[in-house]
Amino acid sequence: MPISPLRLIQNSVEYCSKKDISAIPPYTRGIYVLYKYRPHYDAYNVVYVGMAGGDKAGVRGRLYRHNKDKGNDWSHFSVYQVWDNIREDEVRELEGLFRHLYRYDHKANKLNKQRGFKKLNQVRSSWFDEWE
Repeated sequence: MPISPLRLIQNSVEYCSKKDISAIPPYTRGIYVLYKYRPHYDAYNVVYVGMAGGDKAGVRGRLYRHNKDKGNDWSHFSVYQVWDNIREDEVRELEGLFRHLYRYDHKANKLNKQRGFKKLNQVRSSWFDEWE
């Protein structure tokens, strides 16, 4: 049996148009990113980072809901599917880390309500010499 190149991520598709949401398999678990495409700069600005980690909801459903929301200022998305043996709390940890990375990016916070990742504070040090 071949060894997987990544421990957490099984598959990924990036920078898809909103019209491609229906192509996502039902109940896909993982992390997704919403982008606003800026043709003038040929750039994709991150608008939101989210997750679908449970067994009853999937990324496709989450994207449909985002698309119906008022002020859905996004045009493209990426999906990072996790392996079946990745627990929901592990998916939530990934989402929390990514949201933490974008917490001070004014363009990325249009939909994000979480400004940081509280659990990261439990392992944060002020400098490397504090690591065990």
